[in-house]
Amino acid sequence: MEVSQVLHMNGGNGDTSYATNSTLQKLVITKAKPVVIGSISDLYITNPSRCLTIADLGCSSGPNTLLVITEIIEAIDEICHELNHNKPEFQVFLNDLPSNDFNTIFKTLPAFFEKLRKEMGENFGSCSIMGIPGSFYERLFPTTTIDFIHSSYSLQWLSQVPAMIEINKSNIYLTRSSPPSVIQAYIEQFQKDFSLFLSLRSKEITSKGRMVLTMLSRRSQEPFGKECYFWELLSKSLNDLVSEGLIEEAKMDSFNLPFYMPSYEEVEAIICGEGSFYLDGLEIFDINWDGSDDDDNNEFKFDRFISGQKVTKLIRAVSESLIAYHFGDAIIDVLFNRYMEYVSDHFSKEGGKFVNFVISLRRK
Repeated sequence: MEVSQVLHMNGGNGDTSYATNSTLQKLVITKAKPVVIGSISDLYITNPSRCLTIADLGCSSGPNTLLVITEIIEAIDEICHELNHNKPEFQVFLNDLPSNDFNTIFKTLPAFFEKLRKEMGENFGSCSIMGIPGSFYERLFPTTTIDFIHSSYSLQWLSQVPAMIEINKSNIYLTRSSPPSVIQAYIEQFQKDFSLFLSLRSKEITSKGRMVLTMLSRRSQEPFGKECYFWELLSKSLNDLVSEGLIEEAKMDSFNLPFYMPSYEEVEAIICGEGSFYLDGLEIFDINWDGSDDDDNNEFKFDRFISGQKVTKLIRAVSESLIAYHFGDAIIDVLFNRYMEYVSDHFSKEGGKFVNFVISLRRK
């Protein structure tokens, strides 16, 4: 499987689309906002520029795609007002894999520009937005041309499924039953990919440039910690279909996700080892699987079936392209109905949380 050719979030605006099922990602972006705004504001104040060039890597499509760009433009506009500076122009590059639904993004641009003009006036500054299809594990931009790079919920996706010398039998990701060689293969693939990502961006970013990266991660030392249990429930659902004769066992055993949730120690070691960036900060926060606040999870408000449905639609929106490519479209509805049952049952016993890293980097 060529990940860059297959992987994409579900396009369009339908019931199973990423656009409709990305409210959790919006919450993550909102929680990471202070770090993003702090980084871009410090960059602009210390190095005022007539044009800020910004790249959003792994932009996907839907209402979140332009959210960070809006927040950045509003923050810079406020700084310019306080300092009595002329407003800079903005050059924005939206990057994702070629199969991403760029058309949906482009259709929203007229409304996006109109909203900016209403909020900031006609002289808010020129803003040019372009789509850049391609893998961020390759060069994307000319040397030293990007001032600020942002990426949210993308870097946990690997460039490829790790090469394994043993079968990760009955699993699609890491579990306690995964052979040590499989676990090591995942660790090494993430080390290789994240180090390559940093090296590539160091060539493209300006000498004073900044990056803010948000990714799914884990607090536990074990790569198969409870943070990734949502994938284990999907493995369980697929194995049910194997038992029922809807999926061949060999097909199941040959499917593994190009995905990895690193620990703090792993991320810090790779950044320091690659050597192109200063690590200005790394913040950690948790989000409930269903995107709810902890205060909502009480006997009067919490409904495990609604939560199960939300989680199922989220996981389907981000993983359906890979699953359908490997197993075919026919099993998708059955699979995710079964998955919803398992997730709902899990919520009846305990919750689930996604662990998130927000990493602030500065070019050396």
